[in-house]
Amino acid sequence: MGVINVTPDSFSDGGKFSTADAAIQQAEQMFEDGAAIVDVGGESTRPGARSISENEEIDRVIPVIEGIAGDADRLISIDTSKPAVMRAAAGAGASMINDVFALRRDGALEAAATLDCAVCLMHMQGEPGTMQDKPSYTDIPGDILSFLSERVSACQAAGIGEDRIVIDPGFGFGKTHEHNVRLLACLERFQELGMPVLVGLSRKRTLGALTGKAVDERLPSGIAAAVLAVERGANIVRTHDIDETVDVLKIANAIMRSGKDG
Repeated sequence: MGVINVTPDSFSDGGKFSTADAAIQQAEQMFEDGAAIVDVGGESTRPGARSISENEEIDRVIPVIEGIAGDADRLISIDTSKPAVMRAAAGAGASMINDVFALRRDGALEAAATLDCAVCLMHMQGEPGTMQDKPSYTDIPGDILSFLSERVSACQAAGIGEDRIVIDPGFGFGKTHEHNVRLLACLERFQELGMPVLVGLSRKRTLGALTGKAVDERLPSGIAAAVLAVERGANIVRTHDIDETVDVLKIANAIMRSGKDG
């Protein structure tokens, strides 16, 4: 899954793809490099990020989605928590909703249930503005599994089939660096829910804390984290660096398949 931030204030590439033309060009390159999904977001969810209105978010993302939609093999995800944005994006060609609030905002669950889209339910402790204010857990994988299980049940009760649901433990969202490391170490536990697992580790602060590298120097650590995640059962890797990550995961998958065959 390639990341397209149509924002001026994303932590990793803020402003780089804030115009529709630049974002469309980047999405086209990601598909060419091997992305199966492109995730388009119009509002930053970094700690302390400014929230924006539905109309502003729609104005940012819809031209991009319309610009890259049309090919049946292209899957487009909308990174949003707002019901109106979900509906507009689905109408423009998005086939997946990637929600950091796990459809907990007013009207989001109902909106998703009426759309013929997959949904990604992410765990986040707190909200973007406060999520890094002393997050704590009794049992980090267990606590997150419990939350995601509850959200899956809520989706199913609303009429969203299990075959439409993806789960995301939410690396970096209300978690310390130690939490993130522990979460990656025991990622295989999330297979207990029997649904595809998405991970987003690309360029995250924990990689910088472990390596001492700036955000634009975290490609090697991001690739290492992606391989470790896939080895532990991740099905979708959300990354800013498609070309390099695709190549590395082709090698990892070949070795994993060979090991199973043997």
